[in-house]
Amino acid sequence: MPSYPPLTRLALAVFAAGSFVVSPIASTDEHEPAWAQGRAAELGNSPLSPHAIPLTITPEEDIPLDHLRMPDGFSAEIWAHGMPGARMMALGDEGTLFVGTRGIGRVYAVMDNGDEREHTVLAEGLTQPNGIAFHDGSLYVAAINRIFRYDDIESHLAQGEDIPEPEELTEAFGLPDDEHHGWKFLAFGPDDRLYVPVGAPCNGCEVDPDTHATIHSFEADGSDMRIEARGVRNTVGFDFHPETSELWFTDNNQDWIGEHGPGDELNRLGEPGEHFGFPVCHSVGIIDPELGDTGACDDKTPPAAVTDPHSAPLGMRFYTGEMFPEEYRNAIFIARRGSWNRTLSVGYDVLVAKLSEDGLRADLSPFMVGLLDTRENSFSGRPVDVLQMPDGALLVSDEQNGAIYRISYEPPDYVE
Repeated sequence: MPSYPPLTRLALAVFAAGSFVVSPIASTDEHEPAWAQGRAAELGNSPLSPHAIPLTITPEEDIPLDHLRMPDGFSAEIWAHGMPGARMMALGDEGTLFVGTRGIGRVYAVMDNGDEREHTVLAEGLTQPNGIAFHDGSLYVAAINRIFRYDDIESHLAQGEDIPEPEELTEAFGLPDDEHHGWKFLAFGPDDRLYVPVGAPCNGCEVDPDTHATIHSFEADGSDMRIEARGVRNTVGFDFHPETSELWFTDNNQDWIGEHGPGDELNRLGEPGEHFGFPVCHSVGIIDPELGDTGACDDKTPPAAVTDPHSAPLGMRFYTGEMFPEEYRNAIFIARRGSWNRTLSVGYDVLVAKLSEDGLRADLSPFMVGLLDTRENSFSGRPVDVLQMPDGALLVSDEQNGAIYRISYEPPDYVE
């Protein structure tokens, strides 16, 4: 087996210690919600289920800023708030921050006026418009069943004009509209192509390898589709290495196999078309109990790092700024939304992944914590995305509180 970093080795050790239990999969009930698919018959009365996200504004005084803890020298402030369901972020050329959502169906535009930020609802009534990207002056928005392009959007916002109807690109991209894992993440690569994931339309099932559980790329107009990666169950965050241009992405592994496995993943795409295992192989060499056979993992690409099962690593970005200490240069910050499919919660934080010297693996460690109270097994916030600002500060979106934090750094003054 390849040499893995400490957190990955820990995950494997826990798995091997017997804390992983495979149960027979319950028969599919068409009346059950999608998240319950694959739940064992004996778990039919399990209290585990996804946590509801507030769809109303969280007052600023109720946002748990004082809960946040980071390494010495780092501090956090509330950069923007009042945006229920705030998730994925994209920065415009003129400094406008665009924010996607899921359940509330909105896209926000946040204008920075110096000492304060003002936001407006750019679009609403969409079906889970999670995916947003900004490119060549245009904002791209991906809902589950539609894709739009808003041209010259910052100019209209700056002048206080009504936003023109966007250009609809749905037919050009031709993506499936399954709701289960159908919310999108968008990013333009160094090749100026738009990268779009298509999640598995299930918890665990056989899929068409040319359609689902894939990462596609397109020309900006939706033409020339290519499949970049296969066997990717549900990625909701990726970025490109600032030096090698390699695609790195998070992936959320299968529910209901066990509370302590399989671990969620950070992956590196070495060559176009690589297969990352779903649905027959999970995490590091874990053969699916229902769909996998002996040797199912032999030709699959293992993750670069494995994190806690069900912790929901989502948005991630390479850090290239100069504000943070040198040790963070070209490291990856990863927002973990937090678990629901395990009794003792994990996640609700931001990790930092520092790459190995050969650039093939990563060590994961905590960076921003405090939103999870392990004593009470409760949480007060859910980080979903991270974004580097031009000054080197890091923004973190909190879906639970509809807020965006700004993390900055100043060298601490040590008393001798």
